[in-house]
Amino acid sequence: MPMIDRRTFLGSAGAGLLSLANPPVASSVSRAAETTAQRRLKLAVVTTEWRYHSHAWHMAERFLVGYPVGGRWHRPEIDVVAAYVDQFPENDLSRRRAEEFGFSRHETIAETLRAGGDHLAVDAVLIIGEHGKYELSEFGQTKYPRYEFFKQVTDVFREAGRAVPVFNDKHLSWNWDWAVEMVDIARELDFPLTAGSSLPLTWRMPDVDLPYGAEVEELLCVAMGRVDSYDFHALEVIQCMAERRRGGETGVVSMQGLRGDSVWQAMRAGGWEAGGWSSRLFEACLSRSHTLAQPETFSHRYPTEDQIRQWVDDPVAYRFEYADGTRATMLLMNGLVGDFTFAAKLKGTAEPLSTLFQLPPVPNVVYSAGLMVQAEKTFLTGKSPQPIERTLLTTGLVEAGVRSLGTGQQRLDTPHLAIRYQAPRESAFLRN
Repeated sequence: MPMIDRRTFLGSAGAGLLSLANPPVASSVSRAAETTAQRRLKLAVVTTEWRYHSHAWHMAERFLVGYPVGGRWHRPEIDVVAAYVDQFPENDLSRRRAEEFGFSRHETIAETLRAGGDHLAVDAVLIIGEHGKYELSEFGQTKYPRYEFFKQVTDVFREAGRAVPVFNDKHLSWNWDWAVEMVDIARELDFPLTAGSSLPLTWRMPDVDLPYGAEVEELLCVAMGRVDSYDFHALEVIQCMAERRRGGETGVVSMQGLRGDSVWQAMRAGGWEAGGWSSRLFEACLSRSHTLAQPETFSHRYPTEDQIRQWVDDPVAYRFEYADGTRATMLLMNGLVGDFTFAAKLKGTAEPLSTLFQLPPVPNVVYSAGLMVQAEKTFLTGKSPQPIERTLLTTGLVEAGVRSLGTGQQRLDTPHLAIRYQAPRESAFLRN
């Protein structure tokens, strides 16, 4: 298959989109397993580090011991047989896990995919480029080596003359051109590439979705966390809803990042046209939060503007506009909330649609199991159950947001984010 150039890819309306209907999670995975060969499939793990609470702990270990799905303990039909770990902190778990579960560790990614032999010896690859000590970009993004890992994986595919399914944790790369190249390569070599956040796949309270084909005016996510990390999760919250609107995804034409006093000025503006966001959507998000901050002498009290400013030391906002005129805002409000909430203004409706994207607590962290359901589907069926275009777009939104913050908080035009695709009608978030 010839490589698709960026212009063709970005201008296409979902060309080559790999989609999969999403029946109940447990039955879907079980049926997918039944279609595989009788032998158990082999998985290679490629990660930056493997320690308690790292993403390798969240994700790779699901394939060692299983995970809960629909009220039962699901054991994947695939075995970890080899691993590459880039860095080894004092609390490294990879050595212990290799001894306990019998998989091999290797010095290079190529050796890992060949399981120490001469040929590609695995049926799937799990890439986790999160955590560890790496340099920062000029705009403060950690240069996690997801692209470098991916390239070394696909070099083995090229030499072998065949490719296997790949799951890439979180966004594709801190570098936009590299992210596009990753998707190009997956299409060129004709293998399923799944990526993204666990947030679109966790439970929602209430259990609602944006109606498929709805006309949407404005979207808002109020979240916690820092830039170049949790901003990606919040953007995936917005995008997994936005992509369901009438006409499908049309791409993003502008981005403005705000920080500090600029956020308070925008909040006081009270509406998009005035430089802010809908106060009604903001109220709906806070009303869904389970962690909304309160003064010591009250409970369930809606905070005043002064209280919000007192509690939030470093507010961040990304205001961006889609090509079809839909508007969206992501807010990081550490100190005000410790969760992710979403609200949308639908055309012709008086009340916002709103929900909480639930984050079950450690140590089981079941929302990451929901993400590994999608990884396992990819590995077993050879098809991606969710559009890679979503994560390509949110990758670009993170890069545009930090770039705006780093260049005087100016509004940036984003013609490179003219990504068009049609989302599956059925969402894959956990419901039982």
